[in-house]
Amino acid sequence: MYYVYAIKSLIKDWIYVGITDNLERRLNQHNKGQNRSTKPYIPFVLVYFEEESDRESARLREKYLKTASGKRWLKNQF
Repeated sequence: MYYVYAIKSLIKDWIYVGITDNLERRLNQHNKGQNRSTKPYIPFVLVYFEEESDRESARLREKYLKTASGKRWLKNQF
């Protein structure tokens, strides 16, 4: 099982979208500054996730959610 997730920075209006096979571990990695692209924006909260059966499906969904229309859709979810 893979998860497509969105996390929101608590200090800036910034959303990061990614995929993982372990949500809890990945969120902890982001909040500990172990990801170069998210480190300047910590701390984060998980605002959205969905399950996908395989990595390829998760990657396609992640790519959509990283587009402008995908980000707009995400912002309407919370």
